[in-house]
Amino acid sequence: MKKSITPKKPKQLGLYELIAIGVGGMIGGGIFSVLGLAVGISGHAAPLAFLIGSFIALSAGYSYVRLALTFCKDGASFTYLERAFPKKLYIAGISGWIIVIGYVGTLALYAFTFSAYATNLFGFEKSPLLRVMFSVFILVLFMAINILGTKFMGRTEDIIVYLKIVLLALLGGVGFFTLKTAHFTPLFDNGLASVFLGGAVIFVAFEGFQLITNAVEETKNPDKNIAKGVFSSIIITSVIYIAITIVAVGNLGPGALLGAKEYALAIVSEPILGKLGVVLVDIAAIFATSSAINGTLFGSSRLASEMATDSLAPRIFSFHYRTNVPLIAIIIITILAAIFTVFGRLEVIATFSSVTFLFVSIAVSVANLKLHKTTKSRTSLIILGLALMSLTVVLLFFYIARNIPWTLLFIVIVYAVTVLAHLLFERLRQRLRTEKSSNAGHGISAQKNG
Repeated sequence: MKKSITPKKPKQLGLYELIAIGVGGMIGGGIFSVLGLAVGISGHAAPLAFLIGSFIALSAGYSYVRLALTFCKDGASFTYLERAFPKKLYIAGISGWIIVIGYVGTLALYAFTFSAYATNLFGFEKSPLLRVMFSVFILVLFMAINILGTKFMGRTEDIIVYLKIVLLALLGGVGFFTLKTAHFTPLFDNGLASVFLGGAVIFVAFEGFQLITNAVEETKNPDKNIAKGVFSSIIITSVIYIAITIVAVGNLGPGALLGAKEYALAIVSEPILGKLGVVLVDIAAIFATSSAINGTLFGSSRLASEMATDSLAPRIFSFHYRTNVPLIAIIIITILAAIFTVFGRLEVIATFSSVTFLFVSIAVSVANLKLHKTTKSRTSLIILGLALMSLTVVLLFFYIARNIPWTLLFIVIVYAVTVLAHLLFERLRQRLRTEKSSNAGHGISAQKNG
């Protein structure tokens, strides 16, 4: 098996590049995927749900920033947990695999959204079979691209990001002139708690900010630019999300948006920009979700490979094709995402992904709290963030248990299988290590006796 080559990385990312990475990662599929869900849960107060989501992201982002700057190492959340709990590697291992499973859910969400907008663009939005075919097609396509190389897609990332921002800004700017204030009364038509529930369910739309902390080794002046990049990208994304949601609710109302939950943003654009607007939004969503699938598959496969290299996952995941491509990890993650998007519904996929990344953010914040003297973090800010995230998770589980209880069962089963699989792997690894040491000892004894 070939090992990856890890040369020293040049520091070439400035503040503007970091903001582009963060905004691109969050808007990669965010507003296109979950606008309808937010409106369905929070009703007229859907813009406030995105505001709550931004507060959660900012509170989680604080711990990510402090940990990234302290350890100055590219990597995922499990790296920070390794540092916080060095004698309890099962914590880092379980967390790492839950993160990978969360990325599988995110891939499924982006593939689902891609198919929804693609079928809407071509007039097949009422065909479940074509939706499934489009979802699987886009996953397999980017599996092949990740295996063969991502150079071409990397060159188009900036264009896609700016296309999305310009289009969303145009939609938001024009839409503000046609708002109907009656669509916002009463504001809390689904209750005050629905705002927090909406913010929890759509939290997956903010998880892309983590990409910035994963690039700390390649960042110029990281002590200043990492924090500015993370917080600026969350704020910029939040403003875009909130503005678009105000325009959506103010122009169509919750009822009209619920009818097209999967491709709600395309429906919003029609009365504002006409048929051309629908086509532009469909195309932008297709490009946005495509770039998000590419980046997520790239990052998640590298995470699985890095875990295997650290002996926290089966060694087969560290198999590298053409020096730096984790072939087996890419294939398995793609297969799991395809199964999820084929059999899952939008609400289930988004809820699962948001719950997973909320748990991961809580774990990272706990790690930062344990290491607060090392990371020079303010405990008051960490505790405030933990309180907000914990409250949101509790409300979210009450919502799931009451409205979609079988989804709660699915989440529990997935987590239980993940934990059990890792514990069994650790037990097997320890047994093999013991047997190897024992055999080595017998070999030395045999040589002495000979």
